[in-house]
Amino acid sequence: MRAFVYLIVFFSFFDLFAQLPIISPLAESLGAAPFLIGLAVGMYSFSNTIGNILSGFWADKLGPFTVLVIGLLSTGAALFFYGAAVNAWTLLFIRFVHGLAAGFITPAAFTYLANHTANEKKGQGAAVSGAFIGIAAIAGPAFSGILASRTSEIYVLAVIGMVMAVLGSTAMVMLKKKRPAVPHSSQTASVPLLVLFRSPLVRKAFIGAFLLMFSQGVLAYMLPLKVERLGYGAQTSGLLLSTFGLTAIVVFLSPVNRLFDRLRPEKTFPFGAAMMGVSLLLISQAEVPVLLHSVMAIYGVGFAFLFPSINSLLVDAVTVESRGRAYGCFYAFFSLGVVAGSSVTGALALSPLQGFIGTGFLLVAAGVFVFSQSLKKPSSSS
Repeated sequence: MRAFVYLIVFFSFFDLFAQLPIISPLAESLGAAPFLIGLAVGMYSFSNTIGNILSGFWADKLGPFTVLVIGLLSTGAALFFYGAAVNAWTLLFIRFVHGLAAGFITPAAFTYLANHTANEKKGQGAAVSGAFIGIAAIAGPAFSGILASRTSEIYVLAVIGMVMAVLGSTAMVMLKKKRPAVPHSSQTASVPLLVLFRSPLVRKAFIGAFLLMFSQGVLAYMLPLKVERLGYGAQTSGLLLSTFGLTAIVVFLSPVNRLFDRLRPEKTFPFGAAMMGVSLLLISQAEVPVLLHSVMAIYGVGFAFLFPSINSLLVDAVTVESRGRAYGCFYAFFSLGVVAGSSVTGALALSPLQGFIGTGFLLVAAGVFVFSQSLKKPSSSS
């Protein structure tokens, strides 16, 4: 059953990444002004954050099975609604509904996986999930870009909607027998949301999730600008991002993933964050494609270590009764990180050099801090 949930994770992120090349052209075709185009792109992340948090609460109260099925079916329906968009304002509404519905899926899916994965293999489980996310990051934009050029943006979204609907219907049958027991309401009520933030491990996991995606936002915003200023085409940017994604996938699926269970996440977290930080510092100085590809491979290794580490920190720190809301907040920080990474650097009008150096030092500092904390005393679960 875990294999099927991994498939759901893949298509959940495939839906996200497939939108990247087509939402702006779709909004423009509906007569949206530049401001509304940007708002249409960002609306998904805004409502997705709300969906993540709601999903976490409902996964604890109703069980992740119910929330997962609702999320899949409602996301499939929302994707079909794009065909009804007649202007920029109706598109904004559909984007809000789509992001909200899709926000239910990921926290519920990861809660389900955590509840059905042996504790001693949680690191490997997170690595496999990361591999599926990495594959989706590569395949999603390529799929939508190619198909939209031959058909239309609406057709692409409808195809993905059909897949989500099929997954939701299949999940009702395949996962029902394996659904985890729903915690008693008294247990759930005894673990307020604020209690989660009192755990040092949870705070580190949330900070790690935010910084991980903050760097992704900076990379997505700054890398094409740097590549353009060096005189290379947009294809080079795509190949560089693919280098990072493929490297992360290789690490996720190789025997290296055993380290994520053999070593404490407080050790692998600093390594991953430092690798990502150093790579961004090197990107700021690299000027030839060979060096840029090498540095992006280093970034991929760091990403592959940091992602399972923050997942393991979260699982170590929370009880089964509060795991849903923990993952809800966790992926809300993911969404906020992406938005903050691109918007902060844009608002401050930073150059690629400044953006990469600042983010690189931020990640290295986070790694050093977590490592120094791990030397003080053994971590304890909440």
